[in-house]
Amino acid sequence: MSDIITLKTLCEELKIDPREAREKLRAAVSDAKANPELAKARKPRTPWQWVKGSAAEKAARSILS
Repeated sequence: MSDIITLKTLCEELKIDPREAREKLRAAVSDAKANPELAKARKPRTPWQWVKGSAAEKAARSILS
């Protein structure tokens, strides 16, 4: 099984508030042309999580940092 990284883990690593992180990610996902991998990986009404090392996780990290 592939490793999953959650938003909570990412926020702890980057030392940011999860609420602000979700706001930034929602804004980024709404612009699918600028963030295609992140938009493709997002499923509505599910927790924010990505496969470790995936393009979507790297995109999320770059948006949050």
